[in-house]
Order: sequence, then C-alpha cells, then structure tokens
Amino acid sequence: MRFYNKLCLFGTLVLFFACSHKLQTNSVDFVDYQIGKTAPVDSAMVRFLNPYGSKMKATMGKVIGVSKQGLSKKQPESPIGNFMADAMKASAEKVFNKKVSAAFVNYGGVRSYFPKGDITIGLVYELMPFDNLVVLQQLSGTLLQQLLDKTAVDGGWPVAGISMEIKDKKAVKVLIDGKPLDPLANYTIANSDYVANGGSDCPFLKPIPQENKGYTLRDALIDQIQRMTASGKTIDAQLENRVSLSKD
Repeated sequence: MRFYNKLCLFGTLVLFFACSHKLQTNSVDFVDYQIGKTAPVDSAMVRFLNPYGSKMKATMGKVIGVSKQGLSKKQPESPIGNFMADAMKASAEKVFNKKVSAAFVNYGGVRSYFPKGDITIGLVYELMPFDNLVVLQQLSGTLLQQLLDKTAVDGGWPVAGISMEIKDKKAVKVLIDGKPLDPLANYTIANSDYVANGGSDCPFLKPIPQENKGYTLRDALIDQIQRMTASGKTIDAQLENRVSLSKD
C-alpha cells in the first residue's frame, strides 16, 4: 500500500511539473501545396464520392419554378428581398396557422440572386445557405419601431406587410398593413431565429418569447415557389416602395 501511495505521489508530481513546464517555439515552417486542375485525381476517392455526388446533383438541379426576370439584391429595397420577405410571411401564416403582421429578412442574410428562367433547389440554397428558422414574436408598437429604426440604420432590410421611409437613419411614415404604426398595439412578426436571438445587432429582441416550429426560411422559400408553380404563376417580384429614402 505504501509503495502504491508513493507511486501515485510520484505520478502526480511528474504530471504537475510536466504541465507547468513552459514550451517555447524555436521556429515555424510550412509547405505550400497548390490545389488546382493540375493536381492528380485520386481515383479511389472519386469512386467513393460519385454515388453521393450524383444524388446531390439530382436534388440541387431539380427545377421548382421560373423567374420572369433576374432578381437582384440592393438597398433600401430590392426585388429578391421583396420575394424573400413575401415568401416568409405567406409560408409562416400557413405553418403557424395565424395572421402575421409583418416579416423581416436581415439584409446580410441575402446571399445571392435569382437569374431569369428556371429556379432550382440549388439556387435557393445559394440564396439562403443558412439553416435559419422562421419564428414568430409578439412585439409592441414601440418595440417594432425600434426594430424598424435598426433596419433604417442598416440602409433598409427586406420586409413584407410594411411600408416606410428612411430619414436621418430613422424609420418614418411607417404603415403596417396599410395603417399607421400604433405604439400601443401588439404585432405578430415573422423573423429568423438568428435575428430574434439578438443577431444583426438586435439584442432588444432576445427577451421576447418565440414561437418556433423548426421550419427553416429556406423551406419557406421553396414551399412558396412550389405553390406559385402549382397555381401556374412565375416569380415576378417588383420594387413597390416598401422601403424608400425620404425626400423631405
């Protein structure tokens, strides 16, 4: 037993001194490996990946709709942003089975555009590569004004159900469903869980309870496109002066 105790003590001391010993870097070197078209093909890896690659191409290449024109990204308002916000609002109302006053898509989350012509699932993934979820929050008119002011500071976000002007980095002349914003009213808004959890410099939204069904914004876009296609419609989003710069 004494030998065992001494052995444990010795091991503890060795570990202590080993961990307390400071190591110093004497030199740093690296080898630059260029990876390009001239790199040799690993035939074994190609055979391994081919089945997965074929399935991926088939899924991502599936055409789910048609865009009447190219939809670009810009501020304070853009066709692609309007389409995304509209899709988010319409899909949220179906999934949550309730009226949604407004929908927001943070401008930084719009990662691509839609070309004219066939729209594939892959293009939707390029537009929205993140797994952001659609959530609902109940905001007072005062808090909604704060969110709108935040979007104004950023130069304008894609929105649905709202029209506003930006003046001195503030949201003015705000209309919700065609009616002036009421500071005392409560509004149901659709947002991404990223923003609702305080992302995009929106910490004031984090304390607000969320209704979450695990429904991604990407699925909201796909579902909306498929609904439009099923009803014989093409994607034809336009600028509608939802967000504009004040001329006053």
